[in-house]
Amino acid sequence: MIKPNFAKGDGLIPVIAQDADTKEVLMLAYMNEQAWEATVQTGKATYWSRSRNSLWLKGETSGHVQLVKDIFIDCDDDTILLMVSQIGEAACHTGYRSCFYRKLKDGDCVVVGQKIFNPQEVYK
Repeated sequence: MIKPNFAKGDGLIPVIAQDADTKEVLMLAYMNEQAWEATVQTGKATYWSRSRNSLWLKGETSGHVQLVKDIFIDCDDDTILLMVSQIGEAACHTGYRSCFYRKLKDGDCVVVGQKIFNPQEVYK
């Protein structure tokens, strides 16, 4: 089986999560080898949290799980693209559907995404 080259990124490589149906880019996170193996085995997106320095099953607290439909690895074996079914409609911990909910327009940052939930209610 093909496997990412975690050595290139000192043990961590970037992962893009994209909605399998709409093709919307939902988020960018990181995986180490342990997160990779958990994702492949369970079919649920599991990342490495750099801030907590631990494995992070996406949706473990919020319920907004990412079910993996397809996994792509780039030509250099150092970036992963997960095609996911986003359960709970929101991928971003700030409550938006996508982490990319802001857009630079005419020098200003404009919110273009839809807020799905209130993070203060979800992450108590």
